[in-house]
Amino acid sequence: MKILKKIKLTVLGVWFLSIVGCAAILMLLLNWMDTPRTLRTISVQGECLTTAPRDKTAITLRVTTLDKSAAVSMKKANAQVTQITDFLKSQDVEMQTTEFNSYEKTEWNRDLQKSISLGIETTIAIEISAKNIETIEKVLNEFAGVDNVFSENLRMYTSAEVLKPIMEKCLSVAVENARVRADAIAAGDKRRAGKLLAVSYETGGGNNVMYKNVAPRMMALGAVTESGALDTSGSLVSKDTDVSVAVSATFEIK
Repeated sequence: MKILKKIKLTVLGVWFLSIVGCAAILMLLLNWMDTPRTLRTISVQGECLTTAPRDKTAITLRVTTLDKSAAVSMKKANAQVTQITDFLKSQDVEMQTTEFNSYEKTEWNRDLQKSISLGIETTIAIEISAKNIETIEKVLNEFAGVDNVFSENLRMYTSAEVLKPIMEKCLSVAVENARVRADAIAAGDKRRAGKLLAVSYETGGGNNVMYKNVAPRMMALGAVTESGALDTSGSLVSKDTDVSVAVSATFEIK
């Protein structure tokens, strides 16, 4: 009986120690999991350069009227703008009013040695854009030589609809470029870039007008361009829009 009791006590002791040991191991494991680990990372730059076609042509028509009466000045301007917009509604164009000002116009009188009022000048500007140059040329033909109507800022540009997917694809390329660079650097330590932890980016390139030539017929209609360059062939040429994306990416090192 004494031997059986000793055996039972021994088994209970082993079982108790096993429980204590497991608990201790579990505590160590939990403490290890709670202990913050230093994450090894690498930060690199990535770039993408591409171009986007300029798919829109635009012109600004500016109506300017002057009268001693503010009411008459504004009435004249609004009447001419109505004439312009009525015509534009029949064309495949987009239009928006970009300026509406009415103010007293003065000039310096040398004889009197003071500024004198010339009247109230009202200015209304309408930006007109179309998918092809022929439509814009038609608009210019319609209002060429009309009193108080001036055309300016002939330009070509890339629309937001065309630019957006190209910019997004370029951003993806820039991030991939950064990963390749990170892999190349980490390879020196026989490691590789893992999870993308953070990224920031900047976009560049201009959607400004880049005219190489401007058709003489446009100049004859009074269209003012940013470049003012003439081409005897009578053609309008524009470079594509430059698109650039630069990213700063941080990767986990595995």
